[in-house]
Amino acid sequence: MSTDNKVAIVTGGGRGIGLAIVQKLAQMGYALVVTGRSEYERYQRSLEQALPQGARFVYLQADVAGEEGRASTLQTALRQFGRVDVLVNNAGVAPNIRADLLEMTEESFDRVVGINTKGNLFMTQQVAKQMLRQAPEPDGFRGIIINISSCSATVSSVNRGEYCVSKAGIGMLTQLFADRLAGEGILVHEIRPGVIDTDMTGTVHEKYDKLIADGVFPIRRWGTPADVADVVGHLCDQGAFRYTTGDVIDVDGGFHIRRL
Repeated sequence: MSTDNKVAIVTGGGRGIGLAIVQKLAQMGYALVVTGRSEYERYQRSLEQALPQGARFVYLQADVAGEEGRASTLQTALRQFGRVDVLVNNAGVAPNIRADLLEMTEESFDRVVGINTKGNLFMTQQVAKQMLRQAPEPDGFRGIIINISSCSATVSSVNRGEYCVSKAGIGMLTQLFADRLAGEGILVHEIRPGVIDTDMTGTVHEKYDKLIADGVFPIRRWGTPADVADVVGHLCDQGAFRYTTGDVIDVDGGFHIRRL
């Protein structure tokens, strides 16, 4: 089914995994609302280089941790394009300081969970309500919501516990919204990236180079943002995966496999 005249919101879409997702959906013909916490000038060059000529998109500086940022994101989508067909909850942060679990601060917890989990929940709530206001397709289909979480949803890292908790929360949000919205024609999926080569992993590059060389990951290479974006693209193919929801797709080089 064609994606012409379909509209996607991608939060945290100015760099890394989010930018690769924006590029993929633009190539598929989606009009895009791209959000980020920084001003457009920071991402202008990378967005313009990544997007195909003639791509329809608008960038909005918005923080999904707050109601104002979430509301302005949806309002921008409706004002510019009139509807929303896909939401990709990609916005996320790591702790500013990797601290032992016994030293983690409440301020850090509130910041990480506020953006990664609370922002996801209430952004999904707003967009789902909008999708329900839109006329369904003949088969009842109304839209797709994709949550970008992390292998940290199930893998312990005791020096960034707030991040692990925030991503585990996204796993349950995926199940909850998938359950609630399935009967309304809205499908909800979760993608769990593993070690992806982005600026977020830049400070621990040497650590993961060694883990990859030691065979901790069955597919012995770094993951790329494009690896994640390709899965998003398949899920957002409007004619595909109509009988599946609440899925978890690991994009982690097989790291989730329990091995002896």
